Amino acid sequence: MGKLTVAALRAVLAVVLTGTVFVQVSMVWALFNDPEDGALPLTPLRLITILGMVAVQVALVCVWRLVAMVRRGTVFSHAAFRYVDGVIGAIVAASLLWFAVTAVNAPGQRDDPGVTVIMGGIGLAILGVALIVLVLRMLLAQAVARDVEATQMQAELDGVI
Repeated sequence: MGKLTVAALRAVLAVVLTGTVFVQVSMVWALFNDPEDGALPLTPLRLITILGMVAVQVALVCVWRLVAMVRRGTVFSHAAFRYVDGVIGAIVAASLLWFAVTAVNAPGQRDDPGVTVIMGGIGLAILGVALIVLVLRMLLAQAVARDVEATQMQAELDGVI
């Protein structure tokens, strides 16, 4: 991975992380200073938003660490699984939080239940992303196993020579 690619990715991750912190601070401020007007249950939505930003932040930190491992050439190791599992967990948490948003929003959609169905579909799509990352984790596991096998074979070859 090139230096420019790493720098660009880290810049994007830093901007997104800063944005999530801004959203969290805004939601915490609104939680205590902006009363609900009764149209929507704002308190649960604000709490879900705060938790959603935590899920995004966990994924961002894990991706940052994986990028560092790629840059050092150590991504094909067992240590990478911790960060990939963190990304999967964050995506699953985001999906569950989206289902919570759907449940909080559903009573207001009695006249148009299609919105709730669409929101549920989006939650399933988010879970689908978690499944894709899980498949990528399995590919990483195979790559790590092949790397370990290649290292052992190289050691045996070095012993023979």
